[in-house]
Amino acid sequence: MQQSISEHQIIQLSPEAIRIDGKPEVILCASLFYFRLPRGVWKERLRKVKAFGYNAIDVYFPWNYHETEEGVWDFGGEKDVAQFLQEASDTGLWVIARPGPYICSEWDGGALPAYLFVEENMRIRDNDPLFLTHVERWYAQILPILRQYEHGQGGSIIAVQLENELDFYPCEDPKGYISALRDLAHQHGIKVPLIACAGQGGLFQASGFAEGVVPTCNFYPNDRDPSFEERVHYYREELASKGYPLLVTETNRSHFLLRRLLSAGAKLLGPYLQASGTNFGFTNAANNWGDPLSFLTSDYDFHGMITPEGHIREEAYEGRLLHHIIQTYGASLAEATPSELNHLLLKMGGELVFELNVSVLECPILPLRVPLRTWEIAGGGQLDYATAELMQVKHLAHEPHTLFIFHTEGEGEVQFTFESEIELKNAEMTGYVSPSKRSVTLSFHSSDNEARAWIHLSDGHILEIIGMSRSRALRLESIDADGQLRIDMIAVEVKESKEVETTWWLSKVDHGSFFSEEALTLGEDADHLEKLGIYRGFAWYNAQLPQTDDNYQGFILQRASDVVSLYTGEGYMGTVAPGGTSRYLPIPDGVLVMPDLTARTEIWGHTNFHDTTLPGLHLNSLKGLTGIVGVTSTRELNQNWRFKIMQAGSIKDEYAVTDVDDGQWPIVSIGGWLSADLPAHHCYRKHVKLAKQADRWILHMPGNFSQAYAYVNGHSLGQVNPHDPFLDLSPFVKAGETAVITLFLDKTYVAMSGHITLYEGTSANQWTVVGCQEQGLLQHAQFSRIEAQPVTEAIAMKPGAVAWLYSELDDSNQGLGWRVYAKGQDMKLTVFFNGHLVGRLWTEGGANRPQFRGGSDESFYLPGPWFHEQEAGNELAILLEAVAMDGDAILEPLRFVPVSDS
Repeated sequence: MQQSISEHQIIQLSPEAIRIDGKPEVILCASLFYFRLPRGVWKERLRKVKAFGYNAIDVYFPWNYHETEEGVWDFGGEKDVAQFLQEASDTGLWVIARPGPYICSEWDGGALPAYLFVEENMRIRDNDPLFLTHVERWYAQILPILRQYEHGQGGSIIAVQLENELDFYPCEDPKGYISALRDLAHQHGIKVPLIACAGQGGLFQASGFAEGVVPTCNFYPNDRDPSFEERVHYYREELASKGYPLLVTETNRSHFLLRRLLSAGAKLLGPYLQASGTNFGFTNAANNWGDPLSFLTSDYDFHGMITPEGHIREEAYEGRLLHHIIQTYGASLAEATPSELNHLLLKMGGELVFELNVSVLECPILPLRVPLRTWEIAGGGQLDYATAELMQVKHLAHEPHTLFIFHTEGEGEVQFTFESEIELKNAEMTGYVSPSKRSVTLSFHSSDNEARAWIHLSDGHILEIIGMSRSRALRLESIDADGQLRIDMIAVEVKESKEVETTWWLSKVDHGSFFSEEALTLGEDADHLEKLGIYRGFAWYNAQLPQTDDNYQGFILQRASDVVSLYTGEGYMGTVAPGGTSRYLPIPDGVLVMPDLTARTEIWGHTNFHDTTLPGLHLNSLKGLTGIVGVTSTRELNQNWRFKIMQAGSIKDEYAVTDVDDGQWPIVSIGGWLSADLPAHHCYRKHVKLAKQADRWILHMPGNFSQAYAYVNGHSLGQVNPHDPFLDLSPFVKAGETAVITLFLDKTYVAMSGHITLYEGTSANQWTVVGCQEQGLLQHAQFSRIEAQPVTEAIAMKPGAVAWLYSELDDSNQGLGWRVYAKGQDMKLTVFFNGHLVGRLWTEGGANRPQFRGGSDESFYLPGPWFHEQEAGNELAILLEAVAMDGDAILEPLRFVPVSDS
């Protein structure tokens, strides 16, 4: 059997246990991210995690958070990694450090710097020398800090994770890649275990089974799945065969599920995001949680036990209860092994039975034949069984007196057997002592506040048995040295609003580029922002529309992402979130087309997953746009196609060339022709005379074409993606000529339908672009405040309008902060508080609004530590964008909810 860690090291892994300093441990680990919390609350959040039963945290280290420009590093202030790790150690929490290079975490680009995405011939997240050269620069910054805070070296890091869920990504050489990261970690002196987590069970794909790297599992099941344990047992046995324990580095946040994982032998329980936070700044991601696109909210909250602002949710008390149980059985549980489903054999004898009930999400952990020596009680004997959960065993100071605390819902029964006679005294429970006086059975009901019984052993030791309800057990915080139970009240999240007396001021501003004097001149063609050195925030493209004898009907934004608002002169064309595809915007009624075009773009965030559904969901996708086409002709191409049935295996290229004789082929509508063959392979050809004045031709094929491949003049345009149905014919055709369009439609049981349109037009030219990040926006806000006017009611803005909204708050909630709710219609908000970008929101409205995931999409958090003393002022500056197409955009008065001290 392979041993992952040598015996002399202070952290040892085996199939049965994790040992730290020689002591076996069950690790209960909560995700807590310094980069999503103000530095002023780090210590408070760490203490809350500790107080509610967790002995460890896992924390990512986002590369692009510390290197916002290539070669410029920042580890100070809010980014002081060393200080965070010191505070975690001081709190008594072990740390699993996750430095990537890729972290996912619903963070901009999975933390990969966007400048990597423009590198040609580089394979990111793979065994590619060029990529690894960049990774080495990041590791040279972060790993020495991690080394300094390893357990045994002045800190509490017990493991370092390489990469993250690599099995979700098409890595060509996972073994070579993970081995290279391992070697870099060793070169920088990392001594603690190195781990690599599998996101969907692909242990090899995630770790390459690289020597010296421990594969771990991330499980995100349906909590009610009755067969989940079978899956977990498979992975436990697979990892045990390689000499490793089952480490669950990520899973759901319910402690019901954590109990199930514990029953299957997991030694690390790592529910993801028990301590929520905020995506401050331009750090949100976009990913495939929508249909198919979603934007991640600034609020980062999956409803774990601590809210982004620090409120405690009821689930936290389940964490403390589970901690009590784990501590009760101690080393015997930490080295336990599964005997069968829902049974754990304890190292010191006996077993735990996990009474799983998925219908009500309950899984009490019940003891069976557990020897009393487990709790260092001399004289022999055992806890025969209990139908109530044993949650704590406490030895009182200065006397041979031990408390056994059980809880249940309904009736609970407990039986002990001893090797010598015992005496039952002062029982508040129903008790039965066997004729031999060596066995006692006790029962209690959860309706009782507390029920007690005292068992006197022959050697003078007293066992005090306490029974209580589960609700009371959840409130049991601690036991004093003299046996007094400390019961606290469950404080849950507060959502009562408070009237805030403040004055609001509004300054309307031009929709155009905020700092045009800094514009980059691009020439005849636009390009993606990253290629221009713009990696986050806003950018304004400006271009000229050529004069033409034909009237413009609309515009096509080419390869546009993430949010684009288009203007022609002062006329507003609309705001869209195309996800990297092209998008056609018809000219609204009343809008006069002018030659000046402005496209205000915003990078919401680079995707944190790799998905091929949309161009914008590729991990190395680029933002901004590549061009704008003024459409002068819209031609429907659904009728009069030449048709031929093809044989399976036919070579498409042979039917796509221009000189194919299709004169005798039947003429049908697109998708037409009845065939009994399934799948049916159909070829459609159409000869189209192109406009003489155009220079762009774009085919649009929305619909339900199950398998469609397009060619023009013999050149392949690829397979048609129903989520990206725009095909640019321009490189392969000429104005005034006849183009041959060939489509190959593979028909299955699903009937094909769709609509084909040819857009013809001219490309905008004379391009310039200017980017604007946090500081540029703040400067513009300050400059624009001169023109601000007071407002007292809901704000209404015409479509396409842009404004700054200002207010100053007092410091009455300094140290705690506010949750602020925004209601409205078709209003986009970029919220700054005392110089920090604290949130981006897009209120409910039209069909152009993307889906939002990850937390509240209607509120933002004003952190208490970022309040100034009253003399300095506390400025709220909100950039408002009216993104409605019909009617005004509305922002109702903001609702403030104070953060309570919970």
